[in-house]
Amino acid sequence: MNSPEIMEALQALAAEKGMTTEVLLEAVANGLESAYKRREGAAEQAYVIIDESFNITVYAQEVDELGNVLREWDDTPHDLGRIVAQTVRQVLNQRIREVERDMKYDEYAGREGDIVTGIIQQNDARYTLLDLGRVEALLPQSEQVPYERPEPNSRLKAYIVEVRKTAKGPQIVVSRTHPGLIRELFKLEVPEISDGVVELKACAREPGHRTKIAVWSNDPNIDPVGACVGARGSRVRQVVNELRGEKIDIVPFSDDLHDFVAKALSPARVREVRFHSEEGVAEVVVPDHQLSLAIGREGQNARLAARLTGWRIDIKSETQIAEEEAGYSGEEWAEGEWVTNPDTGEQTWVPADGSEAITAGQWSEAVTEQEDADGASTAGSDGDAAAETSTAAPAAAADGGADGDAAAAEIPAEARTDAGTLPSDSTAP
Repeated sequence: MNSPEIMEALQALAAEKGMTTEVLLEAVANGLESAYKRREGAAEQAYVIIDESFNITVYAQEVDELGNVLREWDDTPHDLGRIVAQTVRQVLNQRIREVERDMKYDEYAGREGDIVTGIIQQNDARYTLLDLGRVEALLPQSEQVPYERPEPNSRLKAYIVEVRKTAKGPQIVVSRTHPGLIRELFKLEVPEISDGVVELKACAREPGHRTKIAVWSNDPNIDPVGACVGARGSRVRQVVNELRGEKIDIVPFSDDLHDFVAKALSPARVREVRFHSEEGVAEVVVPDHQLSLAIGREGQNARLAARLTGWRIDIKSETQIAEEEAGYSGEEWAEGEWVTNPDTGEQTWVPADGSEAITAGQWSEAVTEQEDADGASTAGSDGDAAAETSTAAPAAAADGGADGDAAAAEIPAEARTDAGTLPSDSTAP
C-alpha cells in the first residue's frame, strides 16, 4: 500500500501535537501488527515496516524453540487497505493520548519546588482545581490556608509539591501553605534573591497569620532586609497582597547565635541571651514592658522565632530573673538523684559526690531530728534569757540593802500584789 496523502497527514498531525512523525509511524505499525495476528492463518511471529511513502509491508517469521529465525517471507495481506482504515484511527488516537500524557508529565516532573499561576476552576470542601493551561493542578484542603476562599475564575499562585504519573495523565499537587511559597514569591519580587546576591536562609510560617524569614547578603554593600522590603515597602507589599494580608517579619541572618536569636524575636528588644546547649534551650531576658511583645499573641512570636533559629526559646523578664537569682542565693543544693528499687519500690537518695546513700525513711528521720534540734535550741536560748533575768533581781535586792527595802515599801500595794506586771530588771525609783 502506497499513500503519500496519508504520510502528509501524519506529518501535519505530528507537527500539531508537538511530536515526531516516527512516533506516529511506530504506533501505526504496532496496530497493524496486532491486526495481522488476529487474521486466520497468520504467522505467530511477524513485524510491519512502513517507509517514507507510507508503503506498508508485513514480514512473517518462522522461529525455533530458542528464538532463532529459520525463515522469513513477505506475507502482506491483499486487503490491507481495509485493515489500515479500521486500525489507523483507533491506534493513532490512543497513541497520541499517551504521548501527550508523557509530554505533560515530563514538562512538570522537574518543576517540583517551583511556583505556578492558575485559574480557579472548581472549589469545594475537599479540594480546589487550578487550570494551568494544558493541565490541571490539585490543591487539597490540607494545603489550603485556613479561611482563604478565593473566588472562581480568579488567578492564584501556588507551590508545586508533587507531580504524580497516573493512567489519566500527570497529577500535579500544589500548596498554599508550604514555606517554599514564600521563598519563590520573594524570588519573583526581589532581583537580588534571583541573582543569588541575597539568600533566604530560614523561613518559619503559620499560614494565614504570620511569617518570619532570615535573609543574608553575600555583598557587604547590599542590605538584605532593605532589598527584600523595597522602596517604601513596595516589594514586600506585593508578597503580602498575594498571601491575602499575611504579616511578614524580615530579620537579618547572623552566624552569631546570640545576635540571631535576639533579632528573631523582633519587634521585641532583647537584653541578654543565655544558651543551655545540653537542653537545647535559649534563655532570653527582655525588659518587663517587652515581655508580652516578645511572646506574641498566643505565643506566636516565640514559636516562629524558635522554628527560625532551631532553638527552644524560654523568655523571661528582668524581674523574673532577679527573683530567681535572689531566691537561690545563699542556699546550698545537694546534687544527686532518687533511685527506685524495682523489687521493693523503695526510694534511695544517691548523692552525686559518691557518699553513702540513704533511704527515704532515713531521710525523713534526719529531717525530723533536725527540726527537733532546731526547736530545742530555740527553747534553750529563751530559757537562758529568763534565768539571767530572774537571777538579776535577787542580786540587785541584796546589793541594795536598806535602800532596797525602802524602795519596796514605796511600791504601791496594787503593783505589789501582781508581780508579773513589774519588769524583772526594774530598779527602785
